[in-house]
Amino acid sequence: MRLNEWINIKLFQSLSSGLESKNQHSLKNQQSIKLSVITQFFPPDYAATGQLVEELVRHLGYLGIDIEVFTSQPGYAFRTQYAPAVERIGRVRIQRSRTAQLWLGRIRGKAVNGILYTLRAGLHLFRARHRNNVLLVTTAPPFLPLVGYLGYLLFKIPYVCILYDLYPDIAIALGVIPKHHWLVRLWQALNKKIWRNAKAIVVLSPAMKLQVAAHCSQIADKISVIHSWADPDSIVPIAKQENWFAWKYNLVKKFTVLYSGNLGRCHDMDTILEAAKQLQDEPIQFVCIGGGAKRDELISQVNQLGLSNFMFLPYQDKEVLPYSLTACDLSLVSVDECTENLVTPSKLYSALASGRPIAVICSQYSYLRQLIAEANCGGTFENKDGNGLAQFIRLLSRDRQLGERMGKAGRQYLRSHFTPKIISKQYFDVLARVILSEDVRFMSQNLTE
Repeated sequence: MRLNEWINIKLFQSLSSGLESKNQHSLKNQQSIKLSVITQFFPPDYAATGQLVEELVRHLGYLGIDIEVFTSQPGYAFRTQYAPAVERIGRVRIQRSRTAQLWLGRIRGKAVNGILYTLRAGLHLFRARHRNNVLLVTTAPPFLPLVGYLGYLLFKIPYVCILYDLYPDIAIALGVIPKHHWLVRLWQALNKKIWRNAKAIVVLSPAMKLQVAAHCSQIADKISVIHSWADPDSIVPIAKQENWFAWKYNLVKKFTVLYSGNLGRCHDMDTILEAAKQLQDEPIQFVCIGGGAKRDELISQVNQLGLSNFMFLPYQDKEVLPYSLTACDLSLVSVDECTENLVTPSKLYSALASGRPIAVICSQYSYLRQLIAEANCGGTFENKDGNGLAQFIRLLSRDRQLGERMGKAGRQYLRSHFTPKIISKQYFDVLARVILSEDVRFMSQNLTE
C-alpha cells in the first residue's frame, strides 16, 4: 500500500471516529489539546475582544481543554489597573505581563503599547514553548499574529489566527496611512506569510472571509467563519418598568434608542445624529453608553445643535450590562461604509440577547442585511440615511407590539446560532482538526524516515 493511501485511510478513520462522538467530543482529543492563547486584552479590561476571549476560553475549558492565557495588566478597566500576575480559573491559567499606557486614546499610543506587549508575548512564547501544542493568537494588537508565525518557524508550534479586524486595510480606509506606503506593502507581505503558515484562520463574518481570500487566495480552504456571540442566560429581557437602570436615568416613559459600545473610527455616528435632529421635538431619547475616538466629537456636535434628546454615559461594569442593554426600546448598530468587510460589530449579539429590536446602519452590500432579514429582528439602513432611520424609530414608537415581536425573534435567532456553547464547539472543531493534521504529519514523517 502506498504511503498516501495509508495516510488517507488513517485520516478517514480518525474523522469517522470524531463524527461518531460529535456530541460528546472524544476524551482522547480533549486531552491532546493544550492551548496557549495570546491576547493583549482580558478582563478586568472592558475591551470587547478581551470579554469575548474570556468567555471563549472558559467554555473551551468546559470541553476539557487545558488553556494558558498570556495577556496584559488592565489598561481599560473600571476600578483597577492591577490584576493578579498569575491566576487560575478552572482549567484556565492566566498570566499577565506589565502594561504600557503611553498616549492613551491616541493612535500612536495604541501602536506603541501594542508593540511593547507583542515583544513581551514573544519572550513568553520562548519561555513556555514546551507547555502547549497549539497556539491561538488574536489581532489585539493587530501585529500579534507575527508572534505565532515566529513561534512556528523557531519551535514548530502550530498556530491559529483569530482576525477580529483586518489590518492594514482599516488603517488605509481611515486615512491613517497611504495605500502605497512602504509600511503597507511590508505589512501585507507579512500577512501572507502568517496566513499561509497558520494551521487555521478564524474570521467573524462571511464578508471578512472574502476580504482575506482576496488578499491571499491560496488560504481560502483554511478560513473558518465563526461569529461572535452573547450569553442569553446572562442577558435576559427585562421590562423597563422593572429595570432599575431605566428608572435611574429617567428612561421608563420615553421611547429609548440605545447605542452601547465603542464609538470608534469604524462606526457611523453621523447617521444617528441626523435621525436625532429629525426627532428632537418628539418624546424619543437617544442614549450612548461607551467611549471611543468619536465620543467627544459627537458630544460637541450635540451641544452645538442644542439637542436635548441625547444622553451620554460611560462604559458600564459587566454586571450592569443586563440592565443597561434592556433599558431601551431599540438598539443601534453601525458600521462606517469605508470599513465595511473589515470589522464586525460585536455589540450586535448582546443586542440580540436583550430581546429588543435592532436598527443596523451599514452599506447596501453588508452581510448584516441578510442576517437581520433572516432573524426578522429589525431594520437596516444605508449610511447617511438618517431620514429612513428616523422613520423606523417613529414606527416602533407607535407600534410597540411590532418591536416586541422583532425583539423576541432576534433573541430566538441568537439562541439558535450564537450562544457560547454553540460557538465554543465550533472553535473546538477547528482546534481538533489542527491536532489531527499534526498527528498525520508526524506519522508521515516517521514512515518516510
